[in-house]
Amino acid sequence: MNRIGSAGPRPPAGAAPVRIDAFAAADVVRFVERAASSLARHEALLDRLDAALGDGDHGANMTIGFGVALPAVRAGLAERPDDVGELLRLLGHSLVASVGGASGPLYGTAFIEAGFALAGSPAAGPRELADALEAGRAGLARRGRCAIGDKTILDALDPAVRALRAQADAGSPLDACVAAAAAGAAGGMRATIPLVARRGLALRLGERSRGHRDPGAVSCFLLLGAMARAVRGEATT
Repeated sequence: MNRIGSAGPRPPAGAAPVRIDAFAAADVVRFVERAASSLARHEALLDRLDAALGDGDHGANMTIGFGVALPAVRAGLAERPDDVGELLRLLGHSLVASVGGASGPLYGTAFIEAGFALAGSPAAGPRELADALEAGRAGLARRGRCAIGDKTILDALDPAVRALRAQADAGSPLDACVAAAAAGAAGGMRATIPLVARRGLALRLGERSRGHRDPGAVSCFLLLGAMARAVRGEATT
């Protein structure tokens, strides 16, 4: 039997989900698989949300980017099966190169910084994953020159990271930590609705940006949900 969280094969279709206790390189691939699937399903919604605030292509851009990233991280796993940081950096560089608009540099920087935090690590437990996501949050905020309340990705990412850290520090298992992060992202996503945009294309709308969910915050929630499903060992849908 493969080590929990190892780079071994996934359970056959119909098998009970296998909870992992550490986020390994193979789990990066599983996360990207689920993220690509979720973004594709919600592409039209993300585009509609973005049409109210920006160019109307956030869903298409994210779907394309994760579609490009998936074969890249699969190939990377074959070369570096015991370095979760390397896989996260590879994911980040792929997103920078393939996601249009501001989202590519923002998400790409977040994953690159998370990868640096886990450089050379075969897997990340709850506290190490919290360290990595904190590094990713700092990188995204620095690259986007954004703060909490600006109506950006950060408004979903920050509560997600804080929730994960709290659970990790309390000694919770990895699945509970990432589930808390996804719940935190959901709350942060909803909290963008009454905000007035202070960054990005939505800035030009002023008060008219109020009343809309930020599309980047929504895609952040979708990504954290995909990570939670990967950690729980759920099948790609």
